[in-house]
Amino acid sequence: MTIDFHNRHAKTIMRQLLNAGLEAADPGTGIQRTCKIENQTFVVGRRRYQLNQYERIVLVGAGKASEKMAKAVQQVLGNRFDRGLIVVKDLPTRPLKRIEMCQAGHPTPDSRSRYAGKIVQQFVQSLTNKDLLIALISGGASSLLTAPVHGLTLKDKQQTTQLLLNSGAAIQEVNVVRKHLSTIKGGQLTVSTSATIITLLLSDVFGDDLATIGSGITVADPSTFLQARDILEKYHLWNRLPLPVKHHLRKGITGVVSETPKPDNPRFKHVQHVIIGNSQLAVQHIKKKASQLGLHSSVQSTFLQGEAEQVGNTIATLARDMARTSKTIRRPALLIWGGEPTVTITGNKGQGGRAQECALSVAISIAGLPKMIMAGFGTDGSDGPTDAAGAIVDGETIVRAKEKNLQAENFLKSHNSYTFFKKAGGQIKTGPTGTNVNDIYLLLIL
Repeated sequence: MTIDFHNRHAKTIMRQLLNAGLEAADPGTGIQRTCKIENQTFVVGRRRYQLNQYERIVLVGAGKASEKMAKAVQQVLGNRFDRGLIVVKDLPTRPLKRIEMCQAGHPTPDSRSRYAGKIVQQFVQSLTNKDLLIALISGGASSLLTAPVHGLTLKDKQQTTQLLLNSGAAIQEVNVVRKHLSTIKGGQLTVSTSATIITLLLSDVFGDDLATIGSGITVADPSTFLQARDILEKYHLWNRLPLPVKHHLRKGITGVVSETPKPDNPRFKHVQHVIIGNSQLAVQHIKKKASQLGLHSSVQSTFLQGEAEQVGNTIATLARDMARTSKTIRRPALLIWGGEPTVTITGNKGQGGRAQECALSVAISIAGLPKMIMAGFGTDGSDGPTDAAGAIVDGETIVRAKEKNLQAENFLKSHNSYTFFKKAGGQIKTGPTGTNVNDIYLLLIL
């Protein structure tokens, strides 16, 4: 992890805290904590599977953490599984034995995503009731696996996805629409096979909603076509959709097209779902590390959401209040948030992400305040479509930017936070981390 920041002491503390969060969110650790072999029994959470009852044990997965998850399951099972197929955003440097890897597009699906969706469907459909399927799902799977319904093109899906991502819609809302334009999402993978399924999930959504993580490819879908249309109208997107998308949703609302499979479908009795890691776990480990470093820490929320700029304003207001009333908090102190703000794109789009935009908003609002350091950090190592994981700011960030003739407000308005921090300093870079459990936001008061 590299942190471009002038205050070495604060930088060291932030690096240790963020690394603690990443270690807690490591999917390999989560798999090992959840799964084990006892003689010929595969123990997953509270359930036990007699391996000699299955002809084949196979893996299928998609998401930013799927490679690490597959590697960990492989270590637990040893030679007991037959083969695997996983879809990733970034190919690892070393292949895994008996596991085929496909690279696909994120955050907008591409032709590789469509190919990945096709071969995953074919792979799963070939299984029988004598097979055990282990599905590995993490954030990013919704884009990496694409299987448009009949009548929709990849371009239709791409345009619709981009409209939703730019609208500021919450991920739960985005995925409701995605599920109703797909033949694989919203539990449709489950009903396409006769195999027994174990789904291991690394959660990147609020409340660990199984139906939202990776668009719930093995989970019964409680949402409807009507809700999908309502979401699109809520964000004023209905009239901007490709015509085939509108036509398909109308057919679903009127019952011409079947709904996604619902909880009363008997196939879901043959699926186990286990959360192996989430934002709460990462946040608690950061709090523990903070105590070891002598910081008086407090978890403010693990459900942080809203517009990134407004979230930044809220954090900055808290910082200013504490600066004025220093007796109300024991220093050095750390305030911790987990969650995932959104960015609604308006006007010309710059280059940035929610964590960097939030940090830039904080920097503007705390300009001149001493001993206040804030960091916004995407645990997957990629904040929006950038190579930065996030950014770190303090009361001097704007002063240093002005010395370089950078007007922070203009960068914020154009959603160009990445360019701002690249020029002004403050970027946090990790490269792909192999995990994804929402963002971490820290306010350090020295």
